[in-house]
Amino acid sequence: MAEYFSFFVLTFASFFSLINPIGTMPIFMTMTKDLSTAQRNYTAKKATIAALITMIIFAFSGQILFKFFGISVNSFRVVGGVIFFLMGMDMLQARLSKTKHAKGEENSYINDISITPLAIPMICGPGAITNSIVLMEDSTTWQLKVVLISTMVLVMLATYLILFSSTKIMNILGETGNNVLLRLMGLIVMVIAVEFFFSGLKPILVDIIQASR
Repeated sequence: MAEYFSFFVLTFASFFSLINPIGTMPIFMTMTKDLSTAQRNYTAKKATIAALITMIIFAFSGQILFKFFGISVNSFRVVGGVIFFLMGMDMLQARLSKTKHAKGEENSYINDISITPLAIPMICGPGAITNSIVLMEDSTTWQLKVVLISTMVLVMLATYLILFSSTKIMNILGETGNNVLLRLMGLIVMVIAVEFFFSGLKPILVDIIQASR
């Protein structure tokens, strides 16, 4: 029993810190500020479900898919870094103009942002995908696999609840507070993007240099 509890604590702590729903919340608030409360909640629900499904798929078939398509996790980090950097640039200027939608296009807008960039790569990024693959390999028994999947569900539930409560926070902050928070988070997102990019690029360059010798 102690083994399962230790594995649960490790799994929950690693996924929660990698997903970082508190850090995702300001970006979610900004991207959904023109939506109604019901539409915002639906977007949060769809994004977390899509992220959960993605993590489970990679947990069971990640290594197979990576080997089949010749994809590396480092490539995920590089692409994620580019996406985050471009998003951070818009946020730093207090504009997410590319995500604005016309009246009557809410449904297509929700479908666009709930899968990407909210579910992938913001909630389920390279770190979460890698973590799910590694922890599934470490789950040597079916009981540990059940603990892993259950913990994934629990973390996604916590993520949804945090995004769900962002509506109240958004009302408290107001337009000015939201813009200030947006610029601040834009700077942080750009820093994260640089870390993502170079953490993925460095191993790729090392492999190229070693292969050329």
